[in-house]
Amino acid sequence: MKLIPFLIMGMVVLNSCEGDLDDLGSQLVDGNAADGYDKAYSLLAYNISNKDTIQADASKLDSVQLGAFAEPIFGKQKVSYVTQLRLSTYDPDFGTNPVIDSVVLTLKPRYETASDSIKTTTNEDYIYPDGAVAAKKVVTTYPVSKYGKTKINGKTLFTIKVHEVTDFLGGTADKLSSNKVVALNPTVLGSKVFEGTVNSVVITKDSDAAELLNRAVSFRMKLDSAFFQSKIFAKKGDQVLKDAASFIRYFKGISISVLEEDGYLFSMAPNDAGVTIYYKNDVTATDGTVTRTKAEFALNLGSGNVHLSQIMYDRSGTPYAAAVSDTAPPNDVTGDALIYTQGMGGASFGIKIPESTIAQLRAMYKNDKIGIVSAKIRLYNDETGWNNSYKKPSSLLVRERGVAKDSMRFLPDMTVLASAGYSLIKTNNLSTKDAYYEIGITKSLKDIVEGDSEIRAFRMDIGRYLQDPSTGTLLGQNYNTRAYTPYRIVLKGTDYNNTGQAIPIESKAAQLRLIFTQK
Repeated sequence: MKLIPFLIMGMVVLNSCEGDLDDLGSQLVDGNAADGYDKAYSLLAYNISNKDTIQADASKLDSVQLGAFAEPIFGKQKVSYVTQLRLSTYDPDFGTNPVIDSVVLTLKPRYETASDSIKTTTNEDYIYPDGAVAAKKVVTTYPVSKYGKTKINGKTLFTIKVHEVTDFLGGTADKLSSNKVVALNPTVLGSKVFEGTVNSVVITKDSDAAELLNRAVSFRMKLDSAFFQSKIFAKKGDQVLKDAASFIRYFKGISISVLEEDGYLFSMAPNDAGVTIYYKNDVTATDGTVTRTKAEFALNLGSGNVHLSQIMYDRSGTPYAAAVSDTAPPNDVTGDALIYTQGMGGASFGIKIPESTIAQLRAMYKNDKIGIVSAKIRLYNDETGWNNSYKKPSSLLVRERGVAKDSMRFLPDMTVLASAGYSLIKTNNLSTKDAYYEIGITKSLKDIVEGDSEIRAFRMDIGRYLQDPSTGTLLGQNYNTRAYTPYRIVLKGTDYNNTGQAIPIESKAAQLRLIFTQK
C-alpha cells in the first residue's frame, strides 16, 4: 500500500514519455486487473469568435502567408503582405547622371526539398550577356510549399502584384491588426505570373569554370524603373533621403498581393524580402575618360521595418458563419455540437469539464480512493464536415483559464512534467478522416480533483508555441505561430445527450479520457 503513491507518480511520468498513452492504460485494465479503469466522460466544447482578426504586425510574424484560398466550410481567405522599406544608406550619392536599368523585388517562399520534387535544367550553350561569354547555365527549380488547392484550373499560377502604400504605417512598437485597411496607390508598380515554384541559378564560364553568377533560391520580379527613378534617384540631396524617419514618411511602403480569389496560401520569411536597384552612372578616370559603369543600390525590407499580414475573409453562406457568431458570447453553458477552428484570426474554441463530472470524481477520490494515472482531452475530426485532402493542423495552443476569464496560463503539466518529456499534443491518423487529438491534462485534473483547486476551463487555438533555438525553452504564452498558421479543421463537439456523464469509450464526442486505479 505504501508503494501505491510512488507507482502512480511513476506511471504519470512514464505516461508523459510514451508515444501511446492508451497502451499504458491497457496494461492496468486488461485481464484480471480489477483495480484499473479506463473511462470516458463527455465535455463541454464551444466555439469562440475572434471576429476574424488577430495582431499581425512584425512582433508576431516569424513568417507571413501570401495568396488566396476558398473552400465551402470556412469560406474565402485572402492574404496580402504590407511592409515599410528603408534605404541601405542615407543621403546616398548615386554618382553622376545615374539612370536605373531595372528594379527587382526578391521573395523567398518556403519550398519543398524532397529529391523527387526538384527539377534541374542545364544549358551547356548559354551565352552570358555581359561580354558575350560562353558559359553553362544550371537552373534548379523547387515547388513552393502550399496550403489549399495545388492547382487552379489545372495550373499552379498566381499573379503577384505590387502597389505603393500611401498610409503611414507607424513604428515597429505599434500594434497592427490583420484586418487593418491600408490605402494604396492604384498604379501597379509590378506584376508577374507566379508559377508556384522558386529556383536557383548558377552560371559558370566554359573556359575555366569560374562562377559568373550564383543566385540563391528565390522568386524575382521586376518593378517599375521609372517610378523609382523619380521617387528616389531624382531626390538625391533632398531631406526625404537623409534619414529613416523622413524616408518612411515619404515612401511609406509597398503592398504585395495576388490578383486571383482562389488557389492556395504559401509562406515566406518577411525579413528575407528585398528590393535591388540596378543602375549605371558616369565614372570619370584620371585622364578625363568618362565610362558608363554598373552599380547597385539596395532597399531594406527586413527587420526594423513595420510588417503587416493583411488577412481578409468572406464567410458568406458557410457552415462556419452559421456556427460562429461575431456578436454572441461563447456557448460555454450548453456547448456546441461542432467546433470550427482556424488559425490567422479564425475561431478558437473552449473546453470545460462539467461541474457534475468534477463532483463525481472528487467523491470517487474521497470515498473510493481512486488515483488518477492519466487524463487527456480527446478531440475527433468531424468526418462529415471536414473530409478532404487539406493538411490538418499538427499542433494546438492550450491555455488554462481560471475563474477570472482573463486569467490565462500554461497548463501545469507543461511546466511540472517538462523534464519528463511531456508532449502537449499527440496526434493520430492526421492523413485520414478519422484523425484525433489528445491533450495531456493529468496534472491539471489532479490539482482540481485531489487538490481541490478551482475548476478551470481550457482555451485552444491552432498554432505552435515558439521556442528558444538554443535551449528549447518556450518563449512565452504570447509567442506562437497562430498569426500565420493557415490550417483549419472541424471537430466533433458536445454530446448534448450525455453532458457531464460517462460515455462509451468508442464515442467520438469531445471527451475526457481517464485512466485511474482504485485501492
